[in-house]
Amino acid sequence: MIRLTDVQKEYENGTHALRGVTMEVNDGEFVFLVGPSGSGKSTIIKLLTGEVLPSGGRLMINGFNLNNISDRQIPLLRRSIGVIFQDFRLIEKKTVYENLSFAMRAVGSSPREAKKRIPYVLKLVGLDGKANQFPNQLSGGEQQRVAIARALALQPDILCFDEPTSALDPELTGEVLKVIRSLSEQHMTMIIVTHEMAFARDVADRVIFMDGGVIVEQGPARDVIENPQAERTKQFLARYRENQ
Repeated sequence: MIRLTDVQKEYENGTHALRGVTMEVNDGEFVFLVGPSGSGKSTIIKLLTGEVLPSGGRLMINGFNLNNISDRQIPLLRRSIGVIFQDFRLIEKKTVYENLSFAMRAVGSSPREAKKRIPYVLKLVGLDGKANQFPNQLSGGEQQRVAIARALALQPDILCFDEPTSALDPELTGEVLKVIRSLSEQHMTMIIVTHEMAFARDVADRVIFMDGGVIVEQGPARDVIENPQAERTKQFLARYRENQ
């Protein structure tokens, strides 16, 4: 369970990224955060992983209170949340297997656990047979699927995706979305920041539209995308359709 109550975030440079956001994500729910650049979507992902702390309000994740979380608790929090970024963040000089094993060792897993878990998650993302390859031998879509496998290897309670397809061309984007769709069918708790509206309409439980650091509109995915109520949401989706 994730619960944000009147959460605010002001960065040191004076930027007000969030201006009182209240939202919940239930266990097993798949939620999409959409909106223009600078609306606060990625800041929410950073808050969830403890990369930044809220300036105000209350943020609870799986029993952790991020307003006063201790340094000792942050590794426990991060172990329960898997994050997939747009730039993969793989170690170029390590094989696929070594990238996943390194991540598992960082949270205290044994080599024996890695040997059992890694083949399973690579098969889950369609990369069985790629364990001994290096990142530069893989396509962008394959590298992103390795990043997803790395997050899954830690057996997180929650998966967060921060624009996972923005660096990929349309063909490779399809590969990654296929994996995310399969995870949604397993009812994993997932939050994704994305501009893939058609995908959101088809697979999300709920869409949250943000602008200017606030939630403008939220509801069932198909309702928000096909029949938005707020004028700002209508404008955003109209521009999105024009660019398709």
